[in-house]
Amino acid sequence: MIARIAAASERLRPETRGALGMVVATLFFVAMDAMAKDLADRVPPLQVVWARYTGQTAFLMLVFAPRLRSVLRTTNLRIQMLRSALLFGVTILYFTSLKYLDLAEAAALIQLAPLMIVGLAALVLREQVGPRRWTGVVLGLCGAVVILKPGVGVFQPAALLAVGSAFCLAWYQIATRMLGQADSIWTTMLYTTGFGTLCGALALPFVWVTPDAGTAMMLTVIGLVGFVGHLCLVWALGQAPASQLAPFNYAGLVWAIAFGMILFAEVPQTTTLIGAGVIVGAGLYVWHRERVRKAPTPD
Repeated sequence: MIARIAAASERLRPETRGALGMVVATLFFVAMDAMAKDLADRVPPLQVVWARYTGQTAFLMLVFAPRLRSVLRTTNLRIQMLRSALLFGVTILYFTSLKYLDLAEAAALIQLAPLMIVGLAALVLREQVGPRRWTGVVLGLCGAVVILKPGVGVFQPAALLAVGSAFCLAWYQIATRMLGQADSIWTTMLYTTGFGTLCGALALPFVWVTPDAGTAMMLTVIGLVGFVGHLCLVWALGQAPASQLAPFNYAGLVWAIAFGMILFAEVPQTTTLIGAGVIVGAGLYVWHRERVRKAPTPD
């Protein structure tokens, strides 16, 4: 079966393979989020975060056990630790928000990250950002306001956790740009998961809740799901440039709506759908302007 799938994929264009890989990766990531949301009612979110990182670290160490020392070698330990801390912040904020928000609502808000990256790139990396891309950023923020519903009785302060998660994710991407291509993606991944495992383990005694058998099984599987998602992501990025695959990240929002409706009987509110549409539209516009800006001009 696997051989047939591999043979069929070889007949596709690299861009098509990359797009399919990205869509499958987002499926696994949203499945992990759905598991985290379900587990949030049984154990503290920090315990879920620890399980997520520990499982993935264990799988990575098994894969790279023969050459673990070389994989751990980094050219910039400081940036690696900064990135790892930021992604740990992304995970703890996002998993905590899932305890209070619908899956689609949280997924829509974290899509603010690509728009925040534009602003941070201008402020931190001194990149030139024109008025059109700034307009896209502002429109995306307006979409977030529609979802947040500030000043209305149905406003949930927990939604700010998802916004904070998007902000940490934007900084994480900025740190990734600062790191460049000096370290392999496996080195970066191992530092990220190892940092999360260590931080989670240090805090675990203060929040630990002994899980039942079913919960323990889910805590074990959630790390595997995240690991497979990252493998799909790495494979997709090996097929086509990240700039071409960026729009397919929004498939995660579709998966989140589907998982929320099927598993949690969550019907997205009209404001959530409108706000998500504005955020995705703004993100696609900014992505388009980025491609236009980087396109070579004819002589």
